[in-house]
Amino acid sequence: MKIDTKTFRFTDTGSFGSKAMIVGVIGLLASAAGYLVNSEQFFHSYLTAFVFWVTLGLGALFFTLIHHLVDAEWSVVLRRVMESTMVTLPLLIVFFVPIAFGMHDLFEWTHVDVVAGDTLLQGKAPYLNTTFFLARTAGYFLIWYLLTRALYTRSIKQDTSNEKGQTIRMRQISAPGMVLFGFTLTYAAFDWLMSLNPHWYSTIFGVYIFVGALLSSLGFITLILLFLRGKGVLADKVTVEHYHDLGKLIFAFTIFWAYIGFSQYFLIWYGNIPEETIFYHTRWAGSWKYVSMLIILGHFIFPFLMLLTRAAKRSLKVLAFMGFWMLFIHWVDMYWVILPSMGAHGANAHHGFSLSWMDLSTMLGIGGIFVWLFWKRFTSQPVVPVNDPKLEASFHFVNG
Repeated sequence: MKIDTKTFRFTDTGSFGSKAMIVGVIGLLASAAGYLVNSEQFFHSYLTAFVFWVTLGLGALFFTLIHHLVDAEWSVVLRRVMESTMVTLPLLIVFFVPIAFGMHDLFEWTHVDVVAGDTLLQGKAPYLNTTFFLARTAGYFLIWYLLTRALYTRSIKQDTSNEKGQTIRMRQISAPGMVLFGFTLTYAAFDWLMSLNPHWYSTIFGVYIFVGALLSSLGFITLILLFLRGKGVLADKVTVEHYHDLGKLIFAFTIFWAYIGFSQYFLIWYGNIPEETIFYHTRWAGSWKYVSMLIILGHFIFPFLMLLTRAAKRSLKVLAFMGFWMLFIHWVDMYWVILPSMGAHGANAHHGFSLSWMDLSTMLGIGGIFVWLFWKRFTSQPVVPVNDPKLEASFHFVNG
């Protein structure tokens, strides 16, 4: 794996991408076999993997949007990694197809007999119906496609020209783009996750999913940069100063995740309304309480203590571990949100959690293709935005 240090283009991309594709294909084939064995387990495991990788792409889209909005300097050298991650997002609509066919296994509100006997679901029927659900999903992916394409194509155009207009244009796109991002992520979280428990609602749920998405994408970007560093790519351009800022972002949003998570729990506990408390009640039944405790410890207390010091945020070994950890704990979080709803009206919650090999196969299947798409895009262009007016300053960035 090598790059031309003058053009910042790959001269040898290595076998990383092809290995990822092989893993993805094997994972998808194994998952297809799992569908034949236990379709209900397959769809819930598959939805967990799908949401995990989509939210990772959404986190990268947010990082790119905020980079342009605040006219950041330090993150210019990281921008192509962020862009190559976000641009895979619209392609993931292909992986939504199995979910569309598995809605009856996933969503209680798709059962005509259940809705007929439930006054609350009848009231929600104008929103929670199959046709509108699929139309909204198509709308989310269309908006994500337009946003990522608009930003990415202008970024590539900037590589071949010295026009400062591209920088300004990307900032102009990012302003309304941030609003569209917020609405689409929130409603996608409502549709794909909250409606698994159609009686439950939380107005803060979209923010909760957003923070997890951003933390997972920060972990992924950190790991990719460290992987490249190990291969001698950008080793002298992405310095400990940049990793320090990534560590600070992970630390800061870990605290924000705890604030949002606790706020959601506290307001529901204080209100004590059955339609709200059922979400936490089911996740404290049986062995699910241990998963709940793992999320509290692993999503806040552990990373908070690990990244508390300045030295830890500047340690590449610590950041490598935390990159893996943020991806792992985000998967646990999505598993905790989705799997208790499995079974007749969430009966799985009362039996406790139990891991399935399909949890792994679906993650590897979608994840392998996601990483392959990322790598293919990343290696097809210069690994940094070569004509960005702030690139040189980003190379020499030093924390204050």
